[in-house]
Amino acid sequence: MGETIAFKRPDGKEASGYYAAAGDNAPGVVVIQEWWGVNDQIRSVADKLAGLGYNALVPDLYRGVVTVEAEEASHLMQNLDFADANTDVCSAAEHLKQSCPKVGVIGFCMGGALTVLAAVYSKAADAACCWYGVPPAEAADTRTIAIPFQGHFALEDGFFTPDQVDALEVRLKEGNVAHEIFRYQAKHAFGNETGANYDAEACKLAWDRSTAFLAQSLK
Repeated sequence: MGETIAFKRPDGKEASGYYAAAGDNAPGVVVIQEWWGVNDQIRSVADKLAGLGYNALVPDLYRGVVTVEAEEASHLMQNLDFADANTDVCSAAEHLKQSCPKVGVIGFCMGGALTVLAAVYSKAADAACCWYGVPPAEAADTRTIAIPFQGHFALEDGFFTPDQVDALEVRLKEGNVAHEIFRYQAKHAFGNETGANYDAEACKLAWDRSTAFLAQSLK
């Protein structure tokens, strides 16, 4: 389906990622990994988006490392330099913007938190869709988001709690950010079909809302 490509960062370093193409002049979407790394599951999300008409790029934030062990995934995420990862994400958006008229960002879990950062910091992003991830409040002033934002969160989430989501929504309202926040009676990572918390009904509803949002914002 897709291929591994390289793209440049503003500091001159090179990053890489999984790229699933829809074709010339298609809108682009940056897809941001969960804490597991760029595995088959997150690549399948990019493939699905390519099938819907988007050029999808998954930046490899762990530089090739993938795990199925929660303990190792937690270790990898805790050791990740989020500012550096945000540079990868923003650079991926810039790369897509060179050939795509509009670019969105969608991320899951850890990638959801990075989606919020991209909504604040990326100059190339035109819309952001976050699944169950919230960055620390001090990492970004979410009141300054100037693009449409959509969020999908689990009411039974112990990683990114409902209180954190409520606080995020308050800040979005304070900044008059164009936003939608959806909450689901589900657990963290309800959209990962390979995980223990997968909820098919919540996942389908969130996916349908996400793809409608991306189409409205980018096409």
